[in-house]
Amino acid sequence: MTAPGTLRPARLRPGDVVKVGAVGLRTRPLRAFLSALGIAIGIAAMVAVAGVSSSSRADLDRALAALGTNLLTVSPGSTLTGEKAQLPVEAESMVARIAPVRRVSAIGLVDDAKVYRTSKIPKTETNGIAVYAARTDLRDATGAELSHGVWLNTATGGFPAVVLGSAAAERLGIGHAAPDVQVLVGGRLFTVIGILEPVPLAPELDTAALVGWPAAQSRLGFDGHPTTIYTRSADARVEDVRAVLGATANPAAPNEVEVSRPSDALAAKKAAGEAFTGLLLGLGAVALLVGGVGVANTMVISVLERRAEIGLRRSLGATRGQIRTQFLAESLLLSLLGGIGGAFAGALVTAGYAAYQGWPVVIPAWAVLGGMAATLLIGAVAGLYPAIRASRLSPTEALAAT
Repeated sequence: MTAPGTLRPARLRPGDVVKVGAVGLRTRPLRAFLSALGIAIGIAAMVAVAGVSSSSRADLDRALAALGTNLLTVSPGSTLTGEKAQLPVEAESMVARIAPVRRVSAIGLVDDAKVYRTSKIPKTETNGIAVYAARTDLRDATGAELSHGVWLNTATGGFPAVVLGSAAAERLGIGHAAPDVQVLVGGRLFTVIGILEPVPLAPELDTAALVGWPAAQSRLGFDGHPTTIYTRSADARVEDVRAVLGATANPAAPNEVEVSRPSDALAAKKAAGEAFTGLLLGLGAVALLVGGVGVANTMVISVLERRAEIGLRRSLGATRGQIRTQFLAESLLLSLLGGIGGAFAGALVTAGYAAYQGWPVVIPAWAVLGGMAATLLIGAVAGLYPAIRASRLSPTEALAAT
C-alpha cells in the first residue's frame, strides 16, 4: 500500500499510448514514410500474389464448371514396334454402346492434306494447320462455340465447306472475314463457313480445318478411321467409363489406345500455378523481412536522436515501462501503416489484373489477415530492442548527452 503523500506515476491509457507513439512519426514524416514503404512493398507483394493466384483458380473453376469435367478422349497410341496405331472404323459406334456415355463424336486426321490461303503460298508454309474430318455433333461433345458463321450440318457436310479453328483462322489471315472466303484444302477450294472460338478442352481444334466426314472421304481421300473420339459421360460414372474405353474402342489391341481426361490437364496447370505462387510468396516474405530491418534501423536512430526527450520525460516522472511502451507503440504504428498501405495496394493490383484478364476478383481473407499479423509481429520484434535501449537511459545520462 502506498504511503500518504507518495507520488505515483500517471497511467497511460490506450489513447495516450497511441498519441505518444505517433510523436516520432509526425516529427519525421519522410523517414517514417520510407520505413513504412518497405513493409508496404512486402505486404503488397504477398496480397497481390495470393489474390492473383486465387482469382486465376476461381476463373479455372468457373471454366471447368461451364465446360464440364466429364469429357474423355480416345486416341490411338503406339504399336509394340513403336509405330503409330490406328483406331478401327467402328470404334466410334462401339464406344456409343457404353451405357453411361451420353454423347459421342469424333474427328479423323486427313493425311497429307494441307491448308493454304491461295495457290501462291509456298508449299512449305503450312502454318501448322491440320485437316480433320468432323462429325456434325462435334460441338455438343466438346463444348466448342462459334465465333463467326455456322457449323457443319447434314447438308454442308458433303460439300467443300470448312470450319476453321481460332488459331487456324488467325494464321490464314481470315479473322472476321468468314463466311464466303475460300481457302485451298488438300489442293481443292473450300469455302469457309465458320470460325470457332478457342476450345479449352480440345485445343487441337484451335489449329484445325474441319470439313464434313462425307466431304473428306469423297474429296480428300479420307480413310474413315477416327483419330480422336470425344465422349461425355454421367459425372458419377466417368472413372468407370474411363476404365473400359480402351478395350471398347479397340478390342483387338486395347494396349494401343490412349484415354485421357482433358480437364486433368487444366488441373495440372492449376497445380503448377500454385507451386509458382509459393515461390512468389517466399519472395514477398523476403521483402517483408527487409522492410522489418528498415523499421528496426529507423527506431534505433530515433532513440539516439531523441535522448533529450527521453531524459526530460524521465525527469518529469515517466517510468521505464512507459518509455518502453512509447517506442514499442511507435514501431507498431509504423509497421501497421505500412501493412495497411500494402494490403490496399495489393488489393488494387489484384483487382486491376483480374479485370484485365476477365477473371473474377478474389482476395483471400487469410492473405490480408496473415499479412497484417506478420506486420504487427515484425513491428514488435523490430521495435523491441530500441524500446528496451530507450528505457534503460537514465535521466542524467540522457540530458547530459544533449
